[in-house]
Amino acid sequence: MLRLLQLELQKLLLNKTSKILIFISFVLPFFVILLSSLKINVFGFFTLELGELGVFNFPIIWHLTTFFSSQFKFFFAIVVVSMIGNEYSNKTLKQNLIDGLSKKEFILSKFYTIVFFSFVSTILIGLISLCIGLYYSSYNEFGIIIQEMNYLLGYFIKLVGFFSLCLFLGMLVKRSAFALAFLFVLYLFEWLVFWIAYKIVGTADGAFRIKNFMPLESMYKLIDQPFQRVAMTKFPNKAELVYDYAVHWYEIAIVLGWTALFIFLSYRLLKKRDL
Repeated sequence: MLRLLQLELQKLLLNKTSKILIFISFVLPFFVILLSSLKINVFGFFTLELGELGVFNFPIIWHLTTFFSSQFKFFFAIVVVSMIGNEYSNKTLKQNLIDGLSKKEFILSKFYTIVFFSFVSTILIGLISLCIGLYYSSYNEFGIIIQEMNYLLGYFIKLVGFFSLCLFLGMLVKRSAFALAFLFVLYLFEWLVFWIAYKIVGTADGAFRIKNFMPLESMYKLIDQPFQRVAMTKFPNKAELVYDYAVHWYEIAIVLGWTALFIFLSYRLLKKRDL
């Protein structure tokens, strides 16, 4: 595993564009820190500081930071599809196979790279969240600090699943731009499925239950938006704001299932393709 990972990292670090995109994908999460120190002047009457509103208290901090940080995953997605596009355009895929690398090892090297960068990103977000929380949170008891750290697991699974989808799309079309365009097509397709389901079942809730099994939607649902939760902390009597924001085991299972399928299909494509 380490040999395959090392081989892939060498390829990425020799590519200037990949190095820049990797750097950006790791730097962007630090904007969460800027968000915590953001001060908003409200019509000159008073200054609103987000860090003083309690939104960075433990345990809600884990939910907030993982949700916003996951929005930056597109930059490393470009790296993932570029990994495949460059292999075909530079003929390195064929050379690797000639040098003795099996097709299975080739796909595994890509997957190990995805897991590695997802893990590093998760550790980074975990440390950022801990630092922000220790600075701003009114609750510093150990039991409260570690509560809801499962959002980090959800964040990790979400990244691995999304990048595995990008890997499959890269293998499918062999061109980075087309692979990213397919992401948008898949997004539209999932909403088409929602519309058809709505026409059949007759309710939005029922249609969303079906859509939640689709790849992009299932990944998004791992970490739901935290805005209603923040509002609930400020307006606890607003019963209509209550919603289920937890990270559920079955949501993780759905994304892991898609991840395994994308890696398997990537391998099958490569195995059947005439290089």
